[in-house]
Amino acid sequence: MDIEAYLKKDYIIKLIETGAREDGRGFEDTRPLEITKGYAKDKAPGSAMVKLGDTTVIVGVSMDVGEPYSDAPKSGIMSVTAEFRPMASPTFESGPPREDAIELSRVVDRGIRESGAIDVEKLFIEEEKVWAVFIDIHIIDYSGNLIDAAGLAAISALLDARMPKYEDDKVVRGEWSGKLPITCTPIPITFAKIRDKILIDPTLDEEYAMDARLTIGTTDTVNAMQKGGHGKLTQEEVERMVDLAFEKAPALRKKVEE
Repeated sequence: MDIEAYLKKDYIIKLIETGAREDGRGFEDTRPLEITKGYAKDKAPGSAMVKLGDTTVIVGVSMDVGEPYSDAPKSGIMSVTAEFRPMASPTFESGPPREDAIELSRVVDRGIRESGAIDVEKLFIEEEKVWAVFIDIHIIDYSGNLIDAAGLAAISALLDARMPKYEDDKVVRGEWSGKLPITCTPIPITFAKIRDKILIDPTLDEEYAMDARLTIGTTDTVNAMQKGGHGKLTQEEVERMVDLAFEKAPALRKKVEE
């Protein structure tokens, strides 16, 4: 860590210890959220752009016919990938997927998959043929908390997605047969622990200063959890985060479903 980063981290920690955040939010406040569904309507069956504070993520959903998994022969399949564009942050580099890009795609995947947000049984076409749903995450601007921004963009794009028409054993490009079958709206909420303080929706500077991170994905229950960082979380802290996740999710879900 260079001296500038060290001083910034020290400043953030001291600020947090006084009960304040650099952007003026309370510890339990999220940044402003903007969602634009159908952002790439001409290029993808489903898409959304999410701006969470200064973090911007675009998600595109595409579909094709594929083979089901052997242990679920009558269920559709889903995959999530994340691309960290160098233009989004000076810390991103071109080349193979980074470790944090792989983590991001896995956390977003788990939140959707474990909630059963996509009714995969309705993606069955015929023996050995099912719809495959591809969720592609593109980071445009990185200013902290990519997990929530990407997760919110992913479910928004899925809600926007149209089912391609399938006729005479082939996909009819540009024609649609209804909406992608979505059963619920999972909402991820990420917390950062800095010293003994718990913050919702950390900025990039707060991420540099944090000891631990916990993302909680909920519907009417907890669907997924992912811890990051090297610090420890007490049982009481985790229970408080779960309570806050359920408290904050409805307002975000309402915005996603608009």
